[in-house]
Amino acid sequence: MCGIAGRVDFDRDLTRERETAQAMTDTLADRGPDDGGLWMDRHVALGHRRLSVIDIEGGKQPMTAVEHGRELAVLAYSGEVYNFRELRGQLESYGHRFHTTSDTEVVLRAYLHWGVELVDHLNGMYAFGIWDPVREELLLVRDRMGVKPLYYFPTRHGVLFGSEPKAILADPNISRTVEIDGLREVLDVVKTPGHAIYAGMHEVLAGELVRVNRSGLHRRRYWQLRAWPHPDDLPTTIRTVRELLEDIVTRQLVSDVPLCSLLSGGLDSSAVAAMAGTALAAGGAGRLRTFAVDFEPADNVQPAPDTADPPFAREMARYARTEHNEVLLDNRGLLDTGVRAAVQRAMDLPLNHWGDMWVSLHLLFRAVRERSTVALSGEAADEVFCGYPFFHDPRSVWEDAFPWIGAPGRYFDGTTLLDRGLLRKLDIPGYRRMRYWEAVGETPVLPGEDGIERRMRELCYLTLTRFLRVLLDRKDRMSMASGLEVRVPFCDHRLVEYVFNVPWSMKTFDGREKSLLRAATADLLPGSVRNRAKRGYPMTDHPGYAQGIRDELAGLVAEGDAPVLPLLDGDRVREFLRRPVEEVSRQYDRGGIETALGLNVWLTANQITLDL
Repeated sequence: MCGIAGRVDFDRDLTRERETAQAMTDTLADRGPDDGGLWMDRHVALGHRRLSVIDIEGGKQPMTAVEHGRELAVLAYSGEVYNFRELRGQLESYGHRFHTTSDTEVVLRAYLHWGVELVDHLNGMYAFGIWDPVREELLLVRDRMGVKPLYYFPTRHGVLFGSEPKAILADPNISRTVEIDGLREVLDVVKTPGHAIYAGMHEVLAGELVRVNRSGLHRRRYWQLRAWPHPDDLPTTIRTVRELLEDIVTRQLVSDVPLCSLLSGGLDSSAVAAMAGTALAAGGAGRLRTFAVDFEPADNVQPAPDTADPPFAREMARYARTEHNEVLLDNRGLLDTGVRAAVQRAMDLPLNHWGDMWVSLHLLFRAVRERSTVALSGEAADEVFCGYPFFHDPRSVWEDAFPWIGAPGRYFDGTTLLDRGLLRKLDIPGYRRMRYWEAVGETPVLPGEDGIERRMRELCYLTLTRFLRVLLDRKDRMSMASGLEVRVPFCDHRLVEYVFNVPWSMKTFDGREKSLLRAATADLLPGSVRNRAKRGYPMTDHPGYAQGIRDELAGLVAEGDAPVLPLLDGDRVREFLRRPVEEVSRQYDRGGIETALGLNVWLTANQITLDL
């Protein structure tokens, strides 16, 4: 999967600043534990950390294209291009010659042949930087759905860039300042496209390319969701979804290292695992390895049988004949300060009111990495096929708000310990309202489209562009912190744009959530899994976890000099700490503690300056 970093500066000799370029690259070592490289010229530095997945020996980076002793292009690349074999054959027919079997070289040669239009030919998840010595131009590119991250920081004479903010912040001349909008983004559960939290820093948009040359920085969207009429009837639509999914999953099985699939026993992950297992068996590759996660139960407390994942995952594994593994997490791991510090480093942001979800995901991925280097995931199916309950709740549908949060005037429980004066200054309800109407205004609709069809298209667009980003970032950071590549078949842009344009009446033809996905994969799943209701990512409900984080907050208060304390309402914190632990065991009750602790670690570890 890898991590990339670099800099262009047309007014400086960067060969004299190798130490800084190396430091930027080294911050991404977890993303690429297998190898590293640095390529430098007078005005450019490209760094790379490699997680070896395809062509272990031949895919070293940065990769240079040289002809007749002349360097034509240099590439620092992260991700996977799933159609690289077809592209390689096409490029060979045009006369290109290859020295490796890697997808990296295919991307490099595609640039030499098509220039910036190479983006129209790629299918996959990727983020890369290409330096063109002839044009003296840097090209930054991010995949259509933004699965792989890429950040940049414009300067007077160029730009710094990296897979994560930490790479840019490794340059000692870059300020670690967070202004008021940045803190708003940190505290809310909406990710504004392009916003990078840190002052002066930006995120390359999904489906965007950024060109940097002596005339400045130039941005262009090469892909975004469009609205078009859906010509297919229901049987054709179901068949098309199935055909797309089979093609997508088969493409994403390409790997030269051990591969597995995450399996919760829900519809999404089960469909992926079933198709992956079938494709591997057909190719003679043996049984698919699957992984599920569970939590240590509290004494004398058993989860309801219809909500616990493991029984469904086991049944699906038996049905699909996978080699199944269960990862059991306990409070000791979830509360481990070293683990939580690793999560914080990977995020570059504070743990929020979903804190244990980040930590548990990291622990799961760390366990998976012991046996596999690549994992398939069911992430994004709820956004693509409208699986969340709010899609099917009339009150949520017609409320002018991001549906996963609620009315703009309602503030989520994760900030209940923050200082009241700070909350008034932040005015997150007002900020959220502004961002909501901004998102609605950019939603593509058909001429004359109105009523429920228009509204559901808006909600699908909001979820795909503002909520899915949060989940993809979480999955990317937590997996790459363990050196694990997680692939997301439901984010293939062909599937996303096809389903986005299916009418709402067809998406819910059987009166349930994810009707199309259920119908398209019905023959692959046992009845219990096929008919299982939507369940969220599991979280611990063990009271020992709530006690542990509450004790940690009490310790911060006792110390008296923790950097987060000026941001908190002291009276409310003390009142919260006096409450019985049973009252703060649920996710939303303990969310305030998670946010406070996350902010404190973030402010401390990153030496953040808040400019509010």
